[in-house]
Amino acid sequence: MAKKAKKIKTKKGLRLEVVNPNAAGIDVSSTEMQVCVPEDRDGDNNRRFGSFTCDLHEISAWLKACKIDTIAMESTGVYWVPLYMRLVADGFDVLLGNAKAIKNIGEKKTDEVDAEWIMLLHSYGLLKASFQPCNYAREIRNLTRHRDNLLRTSSKEVQHMQKYMVLMNIKLANVISDILGKSGQDIIRGIIEGERDPKKLALLADPRCKASKEEIEKSLEANWDENLVFTLKQAYDLYHYIQKQIVDVDKKVEVIINKYKADLPQEMVKKKECVRSNKAEAAKNKVSIDIEQYAYELWGVNLMHIPGINKGSLLKLIGELGHDFISKFETFKEFCNWANLAPNNKISGGKKISSKVPKRKNPVGQILRVAANSLQNEKSSLGIYFRKMQARKGRQPAIVATANKIGRVIYTMVKEKVEYDASLGQNKQVDILKKKLNRTQKELEKLQKQISVCKEAA
Repeated sequence: MAKKAKKIKTKKGLRLEVVNPNAAGIDVSSTEMQVCVPEDRDGDNNRRFGSFTCDLHEISAWLKACKIDTIAMESTGVYWVPLYMRLVADGFDVLLGNAKAIKNIGEKKTDEVDAEWIMLLHSYGLLKASFQPCNYAREIRNLTRHRDNLLRTSSKEVQHMQKYMVLMNIKLANVISDILGKSGQDIIRGIIEGERDPKKLALLADPRCKASKEEIEKSLEANWDENLVFTLKQAYDLYHYIQKQIVDVDKKVEVIINKYKADLPQEMVKKKECVRSNKAEAAKNKVSIDIEQYAYELWGVNLMHIPGINKGSLLKLIGELGHDFISKFETFKEFCNWANLAPNNKISGGKKISSKVPKRKNPVGQILRVAANSLQNEKSSLGIYFRKMQARKGRQPAIVATANKIGRVIYTMVKEKVEYDASLGQNKQVDILKKKLNRTQKELEKLQKQISVCKEAA
């Protein structure tokens, strides 16, 4: 890990010490990579390379020849990703800097000057590293984000099926709560296979359907436009194809997680069976692998016990954070601040002039916000906290505050290797209710005194 800046006291005042003498800087673009190393390493210390795979291997070989061990590079679009992964795989300590923090001051902007400036800042430890998971976690992250895209695409195909049925005046959605259930899918399959008799189609519905056969039959009297039946078939086939693709993504994630575990030191991997949370799981779009056990093996604790966390969010967190994210953040405050779940307090003249959560998207923060949003009717301590904050500040601040609390719980559980204890929050809630009871009793006593005074005056 790159070292931080150090100040040295001299006779002439404070000066910065070079903390990363073997540092290099890289300015990234879509077609070229400008790489700069210290002048004493090579006669041509500021070189330009291409962006093809062979060029990336050449950059790595040249940096090894120059005895470089830590590299800083600017995050430019997605063009930095192949070079970053190549250098990390070759054993370099790579620091990815925010483009806003790497700003050339006072010189003409060229690729050569930018690369040299990045190297100079990094050699003095003046750059702050952006959080990046390991390469295995990055592979899982790519797949989980692709899985989210597939889920969004499949939901569009469901809307298309509904649209085409409405155009044919099929009112199936009015009598069946979910057309993706067994009854809805059997009826749609019957329509696609050529059945047009409403009575026969109504018989395909499951006997447990709340709607009567007569209601279902009435909803299936339609104008059978063949081009709409064709487009309905296309949407139906595409939906089921995407669902199969989602299962394939889950299987691929499982393969990578097994490689991930095999590559870690065996003492870091929990090999025993985790205590199951036994949470109810939705029938649609469910994770088809045992992600609860895999997450337990990587982190040593079962995060599924936290209210609001489900298998889908657990799968995303593995890809976004990796197994060692606690080593990148010294405290849970740093973790929550990175996840964009803490206000950016601006203080000037000793006064707080602004305290707002920045308007930027962080994938981990989004996952935790979704988890927090599901706690509105939860009877746990987190659900009580959500409702208390909602009553005090409104729904959106309550979501952020509860997501912040979930983030603190996750960080503490993984760092301390302690399981979630719901009783701790409940004990605190008992104390809050006792204080509320005391306040209510005092107010009641005041009201009783006022009543007695009014009676005496009368």
